[in-house]
Amino acid sequence: MRTKMKGRISRIGSYAIASSIRDHHQQPSITCTTFNILAPIYKRLSNEDQSCRESDYRAYWLARNHRILDWLLYERSSIICLQEFWVGNEELVNMYEKRLGDAGYLSFKLARTNNRGDGLLTAVHKDYFRVINYRDLLFNDFGDRVAQLLHVELVVPYSECLNDELRQEILIVNTHLLFPHDSSLCLVRLQQVYKILQHVESYQKEYNLNPIPIILCGDWNGSKRGHVYKFLRSQGFVSSYDTAHQYTDADAHKWVSHRNHRGNICGVDFIWLLNPNKYRKLLKASWSEAVFGMFKYLLRRASLTEYDAFAFLKADNDGDYITYSGFCEALQQLNLTGHHHGLSDEETRDLWVQADIDGNGLLDYKEFQLRIWKPTWADQRDEFSNEDENGVVTGSQDQTIGFSVKNAVLFPPEVEKGMWPENYSLSDHARLTVVFSPIRMPCSPLS
Repeated sequence: MRTKMKGRISRIGSYAIASSIRDHHQQPSITCTTFNILAPIYKRLSNEDQSCRESDYRAYWLARNHRILDWLLYERSSIICLQEFWVGNEELVNMYEKRLGDAGYLSFKLARTNNRGDGLLTAVHKDYFRVINYRDLLFNDFGDRVAQLLHVELVVPYSECLNDELRQEILIVNTHLLFPHDSSLCLVRLQQVYKILQHVESYQKEYNLNPIPIILCGDWNGSKRGHVYKFLRSQGFVSSYDTAHQYTDADAHKWVSHRNHRGNICGVDFIWLLNPNKYRKLLKASWSEAVFGMFKYLLRRASLTEYDAFAFLKADNDGDYITYSGFCEALQQLNLTGHHHGLSDEETRDLWVQADIDGNGLLDYKEFQLRIWKPTWADQRDEFSNEDENGVVTGSQDQTIGFSVKNAVLFPPEVEKGMWPENYSLSDHARLTVVFSPIRMPCSPLS
């Protein structure tokens, strides 16, 4: 099998890429792979007959998933995060669990709620990690999405610069966000990420954890131009692939990872890294800022200027201020409330409290500018002068273990140039693998 796999990789011109990833086994590093493997219940076999699915043809889905496993086991990543894993098929589940188990992996699966049929699978290799804890996260929302949280510890120090005094722990999250079938669902996706970060924050407090690296993997169903991306960046997360290739937030066009059911190609698969630092913004402040960013986007899409937007919000009164009722009415007109997957009453009230800086129950023009139109949150810092390219803050005395991004590869290689190869049939997503190297770094207590 190994000889056949080498020949197959060589034929498609990616042996050098795969070898560069496999080299980590001789280096003080770990690797992480995220891959949406396209559940057979969703894979269409005919453009003419939309009801013709791969799940109806055992030989097809069995062969394709064996090929997926061949690739995964050849790369032998330390962490494997899969989305659209067909948890509803016992034969496929057993196949993955057996082959991964025989190769030394501990695997955890989680089905989407309401018997959707697919879900997530996360596997970590026993040579690299000891599993401390595992948690399921059920959003119980529109779309029946879920996430997995693994708390793991590196088995042995992987660099001479590290020692036994510092435990090398990591939090790993695997998820698959809702596809934005219409603009109102962008808010749902933002809420899903907020729930993940709330869960992670609660877990850290529950176990009184010192700052440790957090790796978020998955199919985020949104690009670098979206609100979810900006929200995670505001929390200090960096896109590992972009870090490895020195791409900025503006370089959204330079790579893709998915051809969706509409035939559009886009970059939606990420492995996010948050190193243990002091720069994390308060989560609720980041959330409010993200929702207000969406609010402003909708106002500008309606061709409203700053002054027109303020007038729109205060339309229910003659004064030079916005009332809470006017604020709620504007949210409903912009389709952010008033339906089962919109903002809740509690979320709306929280937004108002964040916007009402002086707490007098009214928003004047200055508060509108500071919180909605030109946000300048008290704890906001878009640029961190004491932060390097891996998000490592310098100048602090406390020490911990974090990660630097050493390499990142998308397969098939054409997607790294923004193209989708017509002869690629493994999935409708590219596979992303990132190499991390443990390093010492300064930190400060969690905010």
